[in-house]
Amino acid sequence: MNSIDKFSQMAGKFIKYKPVASMRDGFIMTVPFTIGGSIFLLLANIPVPGYAEFVGETFINSMLAVSNATFSILAIFVLLSISYHYALREGCDANMASCLSIATFFILLPDTSWLGANGLITAVMVAFYSSFIFCNCTKRGWVIKLPSSVPRAIIRSFNGVLPAIILFTTAVVMNGVLKASAETTLPELVFRLIQMPLQGLSDSLVGASIIISLQSFFFWLGVHGPNLMSGIVTPLVTANSMDNQALIEAGVQGIENYKIFTSQVEGVLVRAGGCGATFGLIIASLLTAKSRQIKSITKVAIIPGLFNINEPLIFGLPIMFNPYLILPYILAPLSNLYVVWFALKTGFMEPIGALILPWTTPPVLYGFLLSGTNGAIVQIICILLSTLIYLPFLKIQDRECLEEEAEEGEELKDDTLI
Repeated sequence: MNSIDKFSQMAGKFIKYKPVASMRDGFIMTVPFTIGGSIFLLLANIPVPGYAEFVGETFINSMLAVSNATFSILAIFVLLSISYHYALREGCDANMASCLSIATFFILLPDTSWLGANGLITAVMVAFYSSFIFCNCTKRGWVIKLPSSVPRAIIRSFNGVLPAIILFTTAVVMNGVLKASAETTLPELVFRLIQMPLQGLSDSLVGASIIISLQSFFFWLGVHGPNLMSGIVTPLVTANSMDNQALIEAGVQGIENYKIFTSQVEGVLVRAGGCGATFGLIIASLLTAKSRQIKSITKVAIIPGLFNINEPLIFGLPIMFNPYLILPYILAPLSNLYVVWFALKTGFMEPIGALILPWTTPPVLYGFLLSGTNGAIVQIICILLSTLIYLPFLKIQDRECLEEEAEEGEELKDDTLI
């Protein structure tokens, strides 16, 4: 087994590691709430003159209430989902684990303002801690024993009593120690010491560049890069989006106050067509490809590519382990990142808030819905840039394929003559 195979095997194990998989699935479970809230946020802010007056303040406020009800308690959704998936993987009562997690979380909260983006990292930590304690108590038999004649539902409820005492006691002790020693609480401490620095690092151009590059590199190795890194990246970029939304609602001016690297920027804005910004590769193929192999794969990839699905290219062209395409596969989304970063920093695009669109939203339409005409223009520029980056490398690949097809044709001709 060579080093690349070993790395791919290790990465595959990492993705399947219970905490990592639980965090990934936990954040995926929040999608109905974030997209649902985003739809009504979009409906409340359609950029058409006279729209607000036509709809009326009552309906505008009602639609905004949907986004507030989802975004302002995002930490709760994350907490419940991660707890549930972790306990499920451990073979424990997932419902009880989720309930214990949410109770522990509320004990630790200084106030309800920490139920949103500010409490995300704390919610993740509490979810794992609570589920771990509950599952270990259950597996070790540290539960209140009841006669077998007692109904199963009652036995299950009593299984959570001892873990609840342990969790609530540790939460109370944590509150007391932090309040007495530092006049703070766990969510405030985690936000100041962990979440803010991590968000700051993720929102730097260097940090964002590393994230985008690694996502492509891992996928080139045959490991789903975005999925591999989602456990670390998703909480940070989601928190960046929610922080921006709070600033937008408060009417804060000045791009220097806003985060640039949000979940939308990390997603379809810089990766139109899928990881590696492969919509540009499809266009480059349509413009220049002559080989049967690339032309046939491109035809198959067009429709999925419109919805940011690029597995036909990853495994069919293939991009995976392809030495001709590794550079553009990394450089295309990286260049797009710099274009979007410049557009946001100069004010050409408005700061991006909590409007979360489905990742299958077609490119250009995605940019338009996020930031109007300017957003669409920026995404068109990104697609054109990606196409230019892929073109010379694709021509080399295409020439190689043509030579192989010519050799196969000669062999077939010789076989026919024989």
